Amino acid sequence: MEIRRAMTVAEVAAAEHLFDHPVRTEWTERFLTSAGHHLYLAHEPGEDSPVGFVSGVETVHPDKGAEMLLYELGVAEAYRRRGIGRALVRRLADLGRERGCYGMWVLVDTDNDVALATYRSAGGKDDGACAVVSWEFG
Repeated sequence: MEIRRAMTVAEVAAAEHLFDHPVRTEWTERFLTSAGHHLYLAHEPGEDSPVGFVSGVETVHPDKGAEMLLYELGVAEAYRRRGIGRALVRRLADLGRERGCYGMWVLVDTDNDVALATYRSAGGKDDGACAVVSWEFG
């Protein structure tokens, strides 16, 4: 398996099957060109399209410094339970360390046992202390 950073809209579009919704060119361009936004793709030998991805966004605050938000992780069904998700999470964590982040975090549903197992296997710890409050605009 090879993990490499997505640099073009075409690379992200080739991974569209891994995303929740169709990839939009204008949003992809904005993501790829925004400072602190990162997207890595996992490739298996002999496969035409990526088999997994992880996206992350660096956040910074005046009194806390920088941390990495693991925004989303996706692995094609046929490639799950092979360590691809763990490898993608570790790659994003390594990038966070390289960029001076003091930590990394992710929001995950408490009943998503597969995601929780992946994050824990990549070194994450569940503190169980968070609730999600959201706003919808339009």
